[in-house]
Amino acid sequence: MKHLTGGKSGAAGQSVQRFRCQECHGALAVFGVADRLPASGPHASAVQGCNMGASGMNNSYVVLSKKNRSKDLGIPPRPRSAASPHIEPNQLTRPIEDSYIMLPPPTASIYNTSSSEGDSAQLLLPSCSSLGNNSGFFSSVTVLKRAFEIATSQTQVEQPLCVECMRVLSDKMDFEIEDINSDIKAYEAYLQQLEQESYSILSETDFQEENQKIEEEERKLKADIEEAEKQYSEVSSEMKDLETKYKQFEESEEQYWQEFNSFQLQLTSNQEERDAISAKREDSQAHLETLKCTNILNDVFYISQHGVFGTINNLRLGHTHVVEWDEINAAWGQAALLLHTMAQYYTPKFQYRIKIHAVGSYPRITDINNKTHKLFGPANVLFSTQYDEAMTWFLTCLQEFVEFAVSLDKEKNVPPDKSFKLPYKIDGDKVGGYRVVLGDFNTRENSTKALKNMLCDLKWVLYWFIGTTSFATPS
Repeated sequence: MKHLTGGKSGAAGQSVQRFRCQECHGALAVFGVADRLPASGPHASAVQGCNMGASGMNNSYVVLSKKNRSKDLGIPPRPRSAASPHIEPNQLTRPIEDSYIMLPPPTASIYNTSSSEGDSAQLLLPSCSSLGNNSGFFSSVTVLKRAFEIATSQTQVEQPLCVECMRVLSDKMDFEIEDINSDIKAYEAYLQQLEQESYSILSETDFQEENQKIEEEERKLKADIEEAEKQYSEVSSEMKDLETKYKQFEESEEQYWQEFNSFQLQLTSNQEERDAISAKREDSQAHLETLKCTNILNDVFYISQHGVFGTINNLRLGHTHVVEWDEINAAWGQAALLLHTMAQYYTPKFQYRIKIHAVGSYPRITDINNKTHKLFGPANVLFSTQYDEAMTWFLTCLQEFVEFAVSLDKEKNVPPDKSFKLPYKIDGDKVGGYRVVLGDFNTRENSTKALKNMLCDLKWVLYWFIGTTSFATPS
């Protein structure tokens, strides 16, 4: 129980025990608790000598102010009951100047509205002139707390309560009483209605027929119940099977999604790899197309001129004393490799009868009689027969390739004015009217001019070859 303990009061120096209302929590002051203790027991000495005219009054009461009369609170005064002890006329009684409410002894408490406490109420008991000692006071508090507990258990309401809260509680209980009275009236009216209704009593035969019908209906209901229980058992078994299958389906679905996610991840990885390969392929294809449009022969075999000399890859080709045989042999090796590459590209369409063996600075030529000639020096005017024959067979091979180029243009319906033609006509060992041989009374200057014209014709053949083919090494 919630309570506050206070100090001594200024008037009469009494100890005051403060309690709080259990509804509004207002402060309640308690006085004269020792007078309500019994005259015997362990604390009897604490209450000896109490001189009070109302000591024989066992009923507690509530002291109300004039403004809070019972007629205003709606709380009627408690009538005297047979259980209340009779007060003898010769006993001293305390005059009660205000209205009061008599309570049964177990709930002995005195409520008094004090102007000094505002809205709070004082719990007053007849005062004793003095208390034997402090232990008597605390035992009195214990008794009062016990009284509140008993009142709480009997009224089912937390005690103590102030007057205002009691009035609210009284109004609530009055409302509940009215509600219960209305229910009682409704029940009584319904009971009277039932008593006024007439009932027809069945005969024995009708009772037996009605009983048989009820029993037959009962048997049918029992059969229906048995059938329903049987169906319930079947449905339960089917439900168990379905739950088992459902669990299997859930496991299968989970496994499916795991495999699906794995396959999806693998598919994504493969798609990314495919896209990467496709990008590389497209890049390689574009590079290949670029390479197909590029002919490296023009860069590998660069033909030009240097004064009276024709040059191939900056190697002079001429029979003067200025040029060494090593440079001449290297130039012949480059020219032989170029003609062999172009002729080999069109084989077997081109009848490659004269075979050119490009072996670096030591090229050789095999004629139609299967005789091999050296196309390299040194050679001089007196001993240059084999070298002169090799140069002549080289010109013959070049002339045959030119004729093949002209025929190929005719097959492609190239107009005659755009068909391939040599700038310097080749006729036997002559190119542009100059002989290429070193001997046979030919001068070195004429031979050098013929070789220059031959390289010019070879350059034109190279340009035709680049324009008509996408050069690639034959397989």
